[in-house]
Amino acid sequence: MAQFLQQVASGLASGAIYASLALALVLIYRATDVINFAQGEMATFMTYLAWSLMNHGISYWPAFALTLLIAFAGGVAVERVVIRPVERRPEIVIVIVTIGLLIAINAVTGWIWGADVKAFDSPFPNSTHDVGGVTISTQDVGTFGVCLLTVLLLWAFFRFTTVGLALRASAINPHASRLLAVRVSWMLALGWGLASVLGAVAGMMAAPTVFLDPSMMLVILIYAFAAAVLGGIDSPVGAVIGGLSLGVVINLLSAYIDFVGSELRLPTALAILLVVLIIRPQGLLGHRVVRRV
Repeated sequence: MAQFLQQVASGLASGAIYASLALALVLIYRATDVINFAQGEMATFMTYLAWSLMNHGISYWPAFALTLLIAFAGGVAVERVVIRPVERRPEIVIVIVTIGLLIAINAVTGWIWGADVKAFDSPFPNSTHDVGGVTISTQDVGTFGVCLLTVLLLWAFFRFTTVGLALRASAINPHASRLLAVRVSWMLALGWGLASVLGAVAGMMAAPTVFLDPSMMLVILIYAFAAAVLGGIDSPVGAVIGGLSLGVVINLLSAYIDFVGSELRLPTALAILLVVLIIRPQGLLGHRVVRRV
């Protein structure tokens, strides 16, 4: 039982990272009906930026906060400059643009910082806590706490602020929102900014354990996509539940099933994704779309 609970605790920490990035994917999907394939590369770029700030003498948490501000501005700028010119084009065009953005950001990241793997300092002490015979690392607790706090703040923003309600309305029914004088285009830019912030949080929480390189978030993006589909690609709550569930399930399978181990964690996530798409395409909390023909 102690080993089981330890795997669950570690899985929740990993799942919180997947949930943050999955929520970023859902935010943009709800607004544009497409997946932002560059979300992971945007998060990687911001994590490198945080690493540079800390290397210039800024301590972790001020660098963390400054990076989130830059990430928000960067997300808004990407939407205004790159996405807005093609927002009325077919969805496949926007998908291709996000894939091109992925390649471009990855190349720029490698050009600026190089391809060498870099160590990213953790803000949490390298210690463990014994809770009822279960050893839980401070890093896991801190990662889970920061990601959960970010999600809760975002939920409060959407639930209790006028701008958050306007953003939700723009995502659900943009035409009606325009009739109510909501600036839908700027709400879309705000959504990209918030998604970029969530990606930056996921990147800075993941970097201390996976190390920093230009392709750091590629695998995590796949996990996040699987989590978003598992919870429901149009459901923010489902993205969080899907991320946490996926982290725990992958950890338990790799611990208790010998042939899974650490090598088959990603294929296992893809297998879960495939099963969900076959059995329940809308995910656990997603909505089934019915179109009259």
